[in-house]
Amino acid sequence: IALYDSERGLLADSLYSQVALHERFGGVIPELASRDHIRKTLPLIREVLESAGCLRSEIGGVAYTAGPGLVGALLVASVTGRTLARLYAKPFVAVHHLEGHLCSVHLGEPLPPGPFLVLLVSGGHSELIRVDGPGSYIRLARSRDDAAGEAFDKVARLLQLGYPGGPAIQAAAAGGQ
Repeated sequence: IALYDSERGLLADSLYSQVALHERFGGVIPELASRDHIRKTLPLIREVLESAGCLRSEIGGVAYTAGPGLVGALLVASVTGRTLARLYAKPFVAVHHLEGHLCSVHLGEPLPPGPFLVLLVSGGHSELIRVDGPGSYIRLARSRDDAAGEAFDKVARLLQLGYPGGPAIQAAAAGGQ
């Protein structure tokens, strides 16, 4: 959950990790993820607003992740966002999950010169994308049926290295020969 002001930038954000929840399964269980989203979304919203010193009525609009992604988790975001937007008569904006990742580079400093190449690894998606500017993307390659992160989880499980797989494999590789 984040609160962003177009003039002042990022005012506050909070992240809740579900790694511990899914660790014993060696990967994400969609139903458990959705239920945890229900449990954590409103407390995180409260935390971010409090951290920024902002009232709900002061929010200029609500953006939410519209997809792609886990259907249950997307529904939690949609219903929560739509409810807040209607309650306070504010605009309600859908954000494409993967485009959000692509555009997040613009939140930092210094901005990379365009065009730039992005390796997008998110959930079930692994794509190599050329970004020429906002809204101008060319997909160069993508995985067909498995994401890189999922592959790391599976390899780590086979090697009994732990979950999530990426950091576990990185740690094992750092000590290897």
